[in-house]
Amino acid sequence: MASSQSGGSLKRHAGPIGLLFASTTSMIGSGWLFGAYHAAKLAGPWSILSWVIGAVIIMMLAFCFAELATMFPRSGALVHISHASHGDGLGRIWSWMLFLAYVAVPAVEAEAVVTYANNYLPFLVNPSSGVLTVVGFFVSVVLLGIFALLNLLAIRKLLQLNSAITWWKIFVPLATVVGLIVVAWHPENMHAAPGTYKMSGIFTALPAAGIVFSFLGFRTAIELAGESSNPHRNMPFAVIGSVVLASVVYVGLQIAFIMALAPSQLSGGWSTLSFAGDLGPFAGLAAGLGMTWLAAILYIDAYVSPGGTGLIYLTGGSRILMANGQLDTGPKGLAKLSSQGVPWMGVLVMWIVGCLFLLPFPAWQKMVEYITSITVLTYGIGPVVLLCLRRNAPNAERPFKLAGANVLAPITFILSNWIIYWAGFYTNTVLFILIGVGFVIYALYYHWVARMPAEEFGWRYISWLLPWFGGMWVLSALGGIGGGLGVLPFVPELVLSAIWSMVVLWIAYKTTLSPAETERAIEKILKEDDAGENAPSLP
Repeated sequence: MASSQSGGSLKRHAGPIGLLFASTTSMIGSGWLFGAYHAAKLAGPWSILSWVIGAVIIMMLAFCFAELATMFPRSGALVHISHASHGDGLGRIWSWMLFLAYVAVPAVEAEAVVTYANNYLPFLVNPSSGVLTVVGFFVSVVLLGIFALLNLLAIRKLLQLNSAITWWKIFVPLATVVGLIVVAWHPENMHAAPGTYKMSGIFTALPAAGIVFSFLGFRTAIELAGESSNPHRNMPFAVIGSVVLASVVYVGLQIAFIMALAPSQLSGGWSTLSFAGDLGPFAGLAAGLGMTWLAAILYIDAYVSPGGTGLIYLTGGSRILMANGQLDTGPKGLAKLSSQGVPWMGVLVMWIVGCLFLLPFPAWQKMVEYITSITVLTYGIGPVVLLCLRRNAPNAERPFKLAGANVLAPITFILSNWIIYWAGFYTNTVLFILIGVGFVIYALYYHWVARMPAEEFGWRYISWLLPWFGGMWVLSALGGIGGGLGVLPFVPELVLSAIWSMVVLWIAYKTTLSPAETERAIEKILKEDDAGENAPSLP
C-alpha cells in the first residue's frame, strides 16, 4: 500500500489468534468493570437477558461484516465497503463517522483507569459528579500518549503484546465469576424487588448500561484485514469467535454479580442499588465480601483491561485514517507509513483528537453514551452494503458467504435501528445535530472551497441518509425513552421503527451504484499494493 508515500508497507503478520485476540481485547475493556452494575439497576435480574440479546444482535452484525471483510481484505475495510456500494460520497461521510466512533474509545478507557484509581488516589475524579479533575485530565492525556507510543511498534510486536494482555483480560473476569459464585450465592435475588424496574429496561440497558459498548470491538479484526496473513480464512474466525468468547464472559459476570449481592442491598429496589466502593463495582463488591485478594486483582485489571482496549482501538482508528488518506477522503499524509509499517500520522491524529474528547466528555458514563450512539449508527451500513453488493456484484469473490442473507440482513438492519432508538431522544438529538453540522461543513468545503465537480459529490447515492436519520429522530421524539414525548408506547414504537427501517432499506437499495459502477469501485479498492502478503504469520 502506498509505499511511495510511506517509506514502508503494511506487514501481513497478523495470524488468526492475533486477530481473534485483537477483537476480543477490544470488547473486554472497561465495559465489564461497570456494565453489570448499571444493567442490574435498569433491568434487575432480567439484565442477564439483556446481555444475551446484545450478543445475538452483535453476532448477526458480525456475520454481515464477516462476508464483507473477506471481500475487501484491506486495513480500514469499513471505509472501503461504503465506497463499493454507494460511491465516494457515502464513503467520505462514513469514513469520518467511523473515525468519530473510534477516536473516543481510547479516551474513555483512559478515563476508566483514572476512575478506578481514584479509589486510592482521591484527587483524580470529583466523587460527587464523577468528572475528571484537572490532575485527572492530564493523567488521562499521558495514558493516551502511552497508547500512541505502543502503537508505533510493528504490527507483529503489537499483536504479540496484545495477545499477552488478552490472556490476562480473559482470566480475570472468569476468576471473578468463579470467586463470587463460590463465596456468595443468593438465588433469591432473581426474584427480589420485581416492581422496581421496567421490562423495557431489558432493551434500554443495551445502550444505557454499556452493553452494546462492551461488544463494539468485534470490528477491530476487520480493520486489520490488510495485515492478515490469510484474511479469507482468518476474518470470519476472528470476528465471530470474538463475539462468542466475549458473550460467555459477560453473561457469566452478570449472573455472578446478581447472585453475589446481599439481599439487604436490594431493600430499596434495583434502581437504587448502592454499596461501598460502587464507583468500581466488582472491586467494591469483592472487598465487601472479604475477598481482598480479588479486589486487589481487580484494581490491577482496571489498568490492564481498559489499557488493552484503548491500545487496540487506537490501532483500528489509525487504520481508518490511513484508508481515508488512500481514498482521498482525507489528507494523503494520513496514509504515510513508518519503516515498521505503521500509519504514524494516523496514530498521532488519534492521540491529539482523543485528548480533545476528554474536554466535553470528562466522565466515563458521558463518553460511553456518545460512543454507543455514533457507533451503532455506523453498524447499519453493513447489512445495506451486503444486500447491494449481492445484487450488483453477484460474481465477486466471497470466501465467506452468509447463508440466508436476504432475510438476515434486513433483520439486522432493523435491530441496528432499534439500538439507536433505545439510546433515547436526547442522545439521538445530539448525535444527529453533530452529523448534520459536520455534513453541511463538508458540503460547503467540497463545493465552494475545493471547487470539486458537483456531479462527483454523489448526491443521488446519499439521498437515503436523510430519511434514515430524520425518520429515526422523529420516531425517537415520539417515544418515551431519554426525554421523548411518550406519544407512542414501547411496542408500537418498535413496530413503526421496523417498518421505517424497511422503507429506508428499499430507498438505499434503489439509490446504489449501477452494476458497472460497482465493479469499477471494487476493482479500484482491490488494486492496492499487496506488499508483504507472503511474509510469515503469527500463530
